[in-house]
Amino acid sequence: MNKETQTTSSDIGQLAEDAQALMAATADVAGEKVSQARKRLAAALESAKVIAGNVRDKAVAGAKATDEAVHEHPYQAIAIGVGVGVLVGYLLARRCSRSCD
Repeated sequence: MNKETQTTSSDIGQLAEDAQALMAATADVAGEKVSQARKRLAAALESAKVIAGNVRDKAVAGAKATDEAVHEHPYQAIAIGVGVGVLVGYLLARRCSRSCD
């Protein structure tokens, strides 16, 4: 995992922990509005866990498919990488030559 993905995952985990702490802190507070808010928060946490699991599963499946494709066709993968690199280099050089003048 790259650093940005790890940071995002850590932030989401911290948010879930904070939400659970808030639910625990308000457990003894009586009131209809507080009770409804706690129920909505619990439902949102469960939904977020399911969505995070689905996203993780899709990311792993995509990485495995990419790995298989690269192993099956290594020369085409190298050619595509070189082609994209040349295109990006050309566009950056063109941009620099325009803005550097």
